[in-house]
Amino acid sequence: MIASDQLVAPATLEEAGLSLDLVSQLTLKTLFFFGEYTGSGLAHRLGVTLGVIEPALEFLKSQRHCEIVSGDFVGSSSYRYRITVDGRAAAGLHLQQNQYVGVAPVPLAQYQKYLKNQSPSSAISVTRDQVEQEFSNMVIGPAVLEEIGVGLNGGKSVFIYGPPGNGKTTIARALRNLLGGDVEVPHAVEVEGSIIRVFDPVTHEEQVMPDDDQLTIVSSGQKDRRWATCRRPMVSVGGELALESLDLSFEPRSGFYRAPLQMIANGGMLLIDDFGRQRCSPQDLLNRWMVPLESGMDHLKLQSGVTFEVPFQVFVAFSTNIRPSELVDEAFLRRVRCKVLAESPTAEQFIRIFEAYCQERDVPFDHALVEQLLDGYFHDHGVALRACQPRDLITQALTLASYRGDPRELTIELLEAACAGYFVLDEE
Repeated sequence: MIASDQLVAPATLEEAGLSLDLVSQLTLKTLFFFGEYTGSGLAHRLGVTLGVIEPALEFLKSQRHCEIVSGDFVGSSSYRYRITVDGRAAAGLHLQQNQYVGVAPVPLAQYQKYLKNQSPSSAISVTRDQVEQEFSNMVIGPAVLEEIGVGLNGGKSVFIYGPPGNGKTTIARALRNLLGGDVEVPHAVEVEGSIIRVFDPVTHEEQVMPDDDQLTIVSSGQKDRRWATCRRPMVSVGGELALESLDLSFEPRSGFYRAPLQMIANGGMLLIDDFGRQRCSPQDLLNRWMVPLESGMDHLKLQSGVTFEVPFQVFVAFSTNIRPSELVDEAFLRRVRCKVLAESPTAEQFIRIFEAYCQERDVPFDHALVEQLLDGYFHDHGVALRACQPRDLITQALTLASYRGDPRELTIELLEAACAGYFVLDEE
């Protein structure tokens, strides 16, 4: 983990790394939308110490943009501040530039410094026992499990390929659970005066502290609340992924940016599911990520044309049922050091999967019944085995039994009927 002093709440505006103008605008817009606030209340809402916003409050008072309406002799923390008429006019101008109101951002330099120490591959060390425990509910060969463990411990990415229906997506999602620990995610990042919203409440699972909902004065020595402590994130995208999703998204109406997918996933995992079926070509996508995967740094651009570096500390998982040779070249495969082939199950593995799902659905398991199905329907029609078939066929057979009013148990007649409705056979 990063040294704790890098995430200690700043005591002054200079330590926060923000300009007086930016903090003054945030303070004024907060008063504009939420009415009167004590000094401590404003500091809490902006996620900073009182010392950070005191210069802004003094500046706003000198400009007659806010005024003190009540308080005692304890100090500015108990003073109640209210926006003035002139302040409302000034806030309106600020809101035309950008409508960001919330936790103060962290400067880009602080974000870069933190993330350089937060690569999932360098922070993670999993053992064989941990990998086997995580995949204990799946029927996977020991060779595949070893590839997964080595990929997590030594690489930044994994390429999972194989026929459809063999659990590639399930394997990728299970990898996330092995990315143990938490990561700090900034609510927003400031770059050249522009604000980029990073924290996404849908993606980031914040570890709420006991006093997070209480109005307390953030003091120096406490954690910097501009950062949210979260479980390592997982961002999953499929065929909807476009190249634009990997760039900053500027919203003209709000006036601020939203972070791209890989920035939201920083410190965690990014799953590219159904790789090769995106709205952009695989080659364009790989060209976009070739350098970040190698160097650990990405480059983003503001509308002003300013380009800046962002750490690319993401464990990327590519999942596809298309032959790798049809998707990528040797140069890319070299950069993705771990390749996992999700093989089709053997007959023995198929039966084990069938038995496990029978237990899950609380249905009696009959070994001879499954062998009869494999030797009969599967063999006669040349159907290739897939790991998803036991689950799907059992579900379909039980649904058919319920529809017919038959007992809730599997029979060869029900299973063959389920097969007839499930498989598309290339027969005349």
